[in-house]
Amino acid sequence: MERKELLGEVDRIVIKVGTSSITRGGSSTSKEFMDSVARQVKILKDEGKEVLIVTSGAIGIGLKTMKVKPNPNDIPIKQAASSVGQSILMQKWNESFEKQDLITAQILLTMDIYSDRDSVLNLNNTIDSLLSHNVVPIFNENDAVSIKEIGAVFGDNDTLSAVIASRTDADLLIILSDVEGLYDKNPNLYSDAKFIPTVTEISKEIEDMAGDPVTGLGVGGMKTKIKAASICKDAGCRMIIASNSVEDVIIRSVNGDEVGTIFVSDTHMSKKRRWLKSARSKGTIIVDAGAKKAMLEHKSLLPAGIIKVEGVFGKGDVVSIVCNGKIIAKASPNYDSGEVDKIKGAHSNKIYEILGYRSNDDVVLSENIIIL
Repeated sequence: MERKELLGEVDRIVIKVGTSSITRGGSSTSKEFMDSVARQVKILKDEGKEVLIVTSGAIGIGLKTMKVKPNPNDIPIKQAASSVGQSILMQKWNESFEKQDLITAQILLTMDIYSDRDSVLNLNNTIDSLLSHNVVPIFNENDAVSIKEIGAVFGDNDTLSAVIASRTDADLLIILSDVEGLYDKNPNLYSDAKFIPTVTEISKEIEDMAGDPVTGLGVGGMKTKIKAASICKDAGCRMIIASNSVEDVIIRSVNGDEVGTIFVSDTHMSKKRRWLKSARSKGTIIVDAGAKKAMLEHKSLLPAGIIKVEGVFGKGDVVSIVCNGKIIAKASPNYDSGEVDKIKGAHSNKIYEILGYRSNDDVVLSENIIIL
């Protein structure tokens, strides 16, 4: 099947621009490259398409500006560098997009924000409003305020871009990289590495092809890109990994030219289940084999099947469901951790007697469970 057929209709696009792309292999931003991205975005928007950008580079730019070379685990310096570099990075993006008469908006995210149901719904409203007013939203992780964010929670901006693509129901995610796409092994190390133009299934074999980061500039490598492809697959979103050195790579990717590696999706999970799958768990509910069997049959989780509760979580928070030491699902319960702990092992008709009230017979409704 030709690339255009695999791609289908593309109306909303997320573009992930990594550190190696922004710096073009150097230690400072490439004005030429950023101008090129803005120009291509303008062309797409003139065609009636919506475009969102996920950008990296703040930490690297901040370190250069501060003239600091931190130790690998020197988190406070990297956080400080992020706060310095982010304003410079956005200034550079603003300058590039102003040449195209386009307005940009900065959105900084943490996993804590994304994992809160009300916050993520407000995020959607903000994004929709920005797009309706012809603004280009530019996302980055808020590295300056959370130690866990630097290369640990979203994973890096490959994963963040996939989460944004999933959350906004994008049709296509384009990840710009310093490699042409996916190879069966690292092309920088093996001259016989074979290029893979199309991936229809993220198999164990595909996962094994992903090695370590190909440069020392960003925290992402092919592993995080494969993870991003998996997130996109759940959302029914196609994804392309392409080289930042290809002229007009964004336009060509959207037009269905044979550039990079395309990951095709033939599945589509509900937005709520996608959120449950990618959000951070606030706690854990440990269940017995009977409860596991019921959930695998798409039934709700009843208090009788619950063995133990770990952590502190509220009603509607995201929790992990564990059976025999293995996470089998994630879910959003109808009761908080204290309430679940009190009613665990009991029959549903005893909930009122135990708590003095009853919100629901089910601890978790089936539609609020995602099997992993």
